[in-house]
Amino acid sequence: MKLFLCAIGLVMIFEGLPYFAFPEKMQEMMRTLSEQSPDVLRIVGLLATILGLVICYVVQRTSLFQ
Repeated sequence: MKLFLCAIGLVMIFEGLPYFAFPEKMQEMMRTLSEQSPDVLRIVGLLATILGLVICYVVQRTSLFQ
């Protein structure tokens, strides 16, 4: 549970940094995203999810990160 909460905290940090550092650029990016079709957003979300799963799998299975 401790690891899970730490991971959630890290996600919040990484999600919040761009809004803090570049608020105008983030607003511009949100406008661009709102103009994209739902299919494109769905594919990008799927690819990001798969990439995240692959990274987690590789980190758990290799001895490079121990």
